[in-house]
Amino acid sequence: MTHQPNRRSFLGLCVATTAVAALAACTPTPRIEAGAARILPTDPIIATYEGRRASTGKTVSQSLTAGPLSTTRAGRDISTWGYNGSLVAPTLRGTVGDQLKVTVDNKLTESTSIHWHGLAMRNDADGVPGLTQEGIGAGTNYRYDFKLPHPGTYWYHSHVEMQRERALYGALIIDDPQEPLAYDKEWVIVLDDWMDGVTGTPDDVLKELSGGMGNMGGMGGMDHGGADGPMAMGHMLMGATSDFLGGDAGDAAYPLHLFNGTSAEKPETFTAKQGERIRLRVINAAGDTAYRFGIPNQKLTVTHTDGFPVEHTEVDAIVLGMGERIDALLTVGEGYTPVLALAEGKAQMAYGLLSTGSGTIPARADLPTALTGKVVDGGQLTADPSVNLAAKTPDRVHELRLTGGMMSYDWGINGHRFDMANPFENTFDLREGERVEVKFVNDTEMWHPMHIHGHTFQIGDTGARKDTVIVRPQETVTVRFDADNPGQWLFHCHNAYHAERGMMGVFSYVN
Repeated sequence: MTHQPNRRSFLGLCVATTAVAALAACTPTPRIEAGAARILPTDPIIATYEGRRASTGKTVSQSLTAGPLSTTRAGRDISTWGYNGSLVAPTLRGTVGDQLKVTVDNKLTESTSIHWHGLAMRNDADGVPGLTQEGIGAGTNYRYDFKLPHPGTYWYHSHVEMQRERALYGALIIDDPQEPLAYDKEWVIVLDDWMDGVTGTPDDVLKELSGGMGNMGGMGGMDHGGADGPMAMGHMLMGATSDFLGGDAGDAAYPLHLFNGTSAEKPETFTAKQGERIRLRVINAAGDTAYRFGIPNQKLTVTHTDGFPVEHTEVDAIVLGMGERIDALLTVGEGYTPVLALAEGKAQMAYGLLSTGSGTIPARADLPTALTGKVVDGGQLTADPSVNLAAKTPDRVHELRLTGGMMSYDWGINGHRFDMANPFENTFDLREGERVEVKFVNDTEMWHPMHIHGHTFQIGDTGARKDTVIVRPQETVTVRFDADNPGQWLFHCHNAYHAERGMMGVFSYVN
């Protein structure tokens, strides 16, 4: 509590930010010649590329109503927002090549949208108001209509300001018609950090965090982890640290962590038979929390990250940053098996139970508070050779320096805070057909899960194929992707508060 504010106070110093901006300005950047036109979501080429995608001729239809809802968690009455009147949104499912048609009926008092996280899909369905579509106005409806392009575990969520920090999200599963994995059952798990309607609203948290370190005077404390553990100062969390993430674990204090919408007093229970093989599809929908996911005293076999296969890897736990997904195989043991999602560095957890119908339900107090051994994140895995990008010299290199800090809470890219009112300022331009190399250079003292819309990238030469990757403090992560999906594509930190305060940018296709 005493040392943490002092350490974090250096994160947003104006001198450091100015130096980083100057360094970025001196770095050679490939340029598109003057007069080149941007390929917009409304251009005919978008439909042309959509027509080239494989099609089954089948249609999957779903209606989603975004609106207010009331529920109870941890003995507290909660008023929030969600889809179809539930804290747990419908899981959408189809097969590669199916046409997905989703009608969104907006019963909120403000506009909304849906972003289809991880899909290399048509640009005009990407769901970013101000860039790829107009927001869905209050009291109106809108239909998303696109082909499901590739198999895997994905999710959907609002891309309007802090709406995702309520329950405006759900799982999207795309089946592979040539599925190579053998398993008996499947368990889709969505993890989330939660405060809406309990300690405040997401907008309250953003407002307080936006004041930076200078806005802490006079705030009360709430101990989350004992005398030496993390402490909440208002909505700001202090002392949350993770060696795995390189230091600071997060900014915001959350009273609850949810496992498929359930909190610790009534964990979700999945029933199976001893010896059955379960495919876990795990999605981190949180705003500010990485989760260390695993089963005590039992290894997981990780098979996919962000929808794409990796070389099968046995681990004791895997850490998911916000926006990341993993698939893993688990063999069912007798009795009750706790499935843990530890809030990395925050001394809290969400969990569920795998049950064979016998034995005694473990008490929450008896569950382990640590998962050790072999612990990895998705960015440290190796791609299955079937999804490696072909070897090619990059045609274009973009260096994206992650800048800003806690003092002013002024997160950005290359010293620039993104403004959705002016999305084409400081774009990172590219052309269709190029191999693009992106260097995420983290000049901050915080970790950032960086997400690119509309594409999947490969980490290094043989690393995992992903759409979201953890970039630790003072670390550089190099990724490559093929510019094969024209349009205007957002990229951003998937910490909801960092993104909203400016850590976003646009990859802009031009002719």
